[in-house]
Amino acid sequence: MKAIIPVAGAGTKLRPLTYTQPKALIPIAGKTILGVIVDQLIEAGVTEYVFVIGYLGEKIQRYIDKTYPQLKCTFVTQSDRRGTGHAIWLTKDAIQNDEVMIVLGDTVCDYNVKGTISSAVSQIGVRKVDDPRSFGVAELNDKDIVTRMVEKPLMPKSNMAMVGIYYIKETKQLYAALEKNLAGPPDDNGEYHLTNALQEMLSEGIVLHAFRVNNWFDCGKKETLLSTNAILLKQMEEAQPGKEMPEYDTTVIIHPVNIAEGCVIRHSIIGPNVSIGEHTKIESSIVRDSIIGSYAELQQVVLNSSIIGNDAYVRGLSQSLNIGDNTEIDLG
Repeated sequence: MKAIIPVAGAGTKLRPLTYTQPKALIPIAGKTILGVIVDQLIEAGVTEYVFVIGYLGEKIQRYIDKTYPQLKCTFVTQSDRRGTGHAIWLTKDAIQNDEVMIVLGDTVCDYNVKGTISSAVSQIGVRKVDDPRSFGVAELNDKDIVTRMVEKPLMPKSNMAMVGIYYIKETKQLYAALEKNLAGPPDDNGEYHLTNALQEMLSEGIVLHAFRVNNWFDCGKKETLLSTNAILLKQMEEAQPGKEMPEYDTTVIIHPVNIAEGCVIRHSIIGPNVSIGEHTKIESSIVRDSIIGSYAELQQVVLNSSIIGNDAYVRGLSQSLNIGDNTEIDLG
């Protein structure tokens, strides 16, 4: 079995961070979004991966090669962003007839990965939402068998949103359905959706079972990214109670936090719910509910609900910020 992780998106909702950093490599809770996804799959025993890359794809490849040298990885380039259906279709030569686990590269979920990939039938992850119109929607019978799927319906007949996790046993039929889908017109945005190909498989009698994820964090927006960071930090602390942290000069640490190696922090209050990248310097500042990148520098600031990119310099007063890499801001 192999895993497909599409990470070709531009992450426009997270700009300016994503002008220089792929969305999948934005840090959360001491890892990256992509790192959380891959670690879950590795723990379940998955060792072969196909990454669909595009925008800033060379950074994705460098990160995977450096962080996971033990994995067998293939990188497929999606030059034109034509949707998830097109992205998965590009992997056909790398997958052939192997069973596949497809996990979209901007979604973090809490679910039983081992249980999913050991299923006797194909599986689709779902989660009940208040307004399903922005998602692919699965209609289910009383045994949680999928009866119909629709991408972003105007009038949904179900509130079960598909979270972006798919375990497909019938890969030959999947790629045939994708091929058929790509032969027709795209949607109004010029995209081909994986949902439509899966619906084609349903119409051919293939059984798809829905499983409910415990938590679902769509990390495509600043607010959900920060909430995901907070939840994962709490889970990390519960998994490693009493974990020691270096002493920082006249600094108060309010857990949960994650501070990478090489950081210098003085005269500050850090936390709760703060992730700080490596070799960052913070002085005379208060930071809470925020993500700070690597090699950043903060002086005399009060930050709340903020995301600061790598190599950023911030000095001044209290703000809620969303700052990209290689930025210098003086709020004084």
